[in-house]
Amino acid sequence: MFEKTGLLPDKNLTIAILLLLIFGWIMSFSASLGHFGHYGFFLKQTIYISLGLMLAFTCLKIPLYFYKKYAKYFFVFTLVCLALVFLPEPIGRTVNGSTRWINFVVFKFQPSEMMKIAMILYMADFLVRHEKDVKKPWMGLIKTLIIIGLADVLLLLEMDLGATIIISLTALIMLFAAGVYLMQLTLVGSGLISMVGIWLYIDGLNGGVRWARMTEFWQIELWSNNSEKVYQTKQALIGIARGDWTGVGLGNGIQKYNKLPEPHTDMIFSVIGEEIGIIGMLFVIFTFGFIMLKGFKIAKDALKNRRKYSSYVGFGICTWLSLQFSVNIAMNLGLIPPKGFPLPLVSYGGSSMVFVLIALGILLRIDMENRCKYSKQKKYV
Repeated sequence: MFEKTGLLPDKNLTIAILLLLIFGWIMSFSASLGHFGHYGFFLKQTIYISLGLMLAFTCLKIPLYFYKKYAKYFFVFTLVCLALVFLPEPIGRTVNGSTRWINFVVFKFQPSEMMKIAMILYMADFLVRHEKDVKKPWMGLIKTLIIIGLADVLLLLEMDLGATIIISLTALIMLFAAGVYLMQLTLVGSGLISMVGIWLYIDGLNGGVRWARMTEFWQIELWSNNSEKVYQTKQALIGIARGDWTGVGLGNGIQKYNKLPEPHTDMIFSVIGEEIGIIGMLFVIFTFGFIMLKGFKIAKDALKNRRKYSSYVGFGICTWLSLQFSVNIAMNLGLIPPKGFPLPLVSYGGSSMVFVLIALGILLRIDMENRCKYSKQKKYV
């Protein structure tokens, strides 16, 4: 399983990842200390980061053909884990009405985070195997939608709409990037979007609540009162406004003290804005942007070497992380309603942190294989 390429990971990319990881580690400590008043979350985050780094280092030694060979088994195993969360306690774990965790006593495992990488690895393998299947494109599209639907059904039953959106969009964007079933996917997608739009419009005309739920977040009269629907966003924007350019100082923010919900996870970007200021926010955006630009270039280089599986995996990883990063920033800035999207490499989290680091470890491995003089051999996919 393990194989050396004789090369080291890309220096600049590795440094950027570690810089953002350390910065997030410090900021999550500040945010959690203000919210909980103890060091428990800091110690847990240290353990999660250490575990993630060890697994990422292991991924540097595993060739991509290993993932291609076992992608379908990993996908099925992840589906089983998604189903296990519905078992009664002490196995399943329900928090705030959402059933998303498997209880391992020492830690709570969230299978939806594992599905993000499992879907990418399996979808890349599926695209490579079916790219020449042009005689039955509609059948290929149906198979693709079934694959995505299997995960989506379980995720929706868990009440995890955020993960459902990210996983589905990532898989569909990979499909577009691969140039497979484009006409069929465009027709089906356009039809579904049109039907949903018409249905929502008719629902709004009849006084339904669905259209109101989608639009009320941007209504001025809603922001003029203390509605719970926008309370979290209002507190986040207050914190960012207090920070101005240079911030109030690390650890000196006040919004995290029982005013801003989830300051150490979903809303940590606003804590950065308050304590480090616009400079801190720009550091996060530009550092992550650099990582993603390097990542997409790695995927492009793999495609040039005719290593399509590696290219699809690299593209999928960068697409997933870019989507999650963009949505988190948008909800912290009040552009979209708050939803459970942690900021990659920055937010506190166990399963999310570990699998983000694993994904980046795989991305670094793709780059190492790109630069290896044996990269054109059949064993490199």
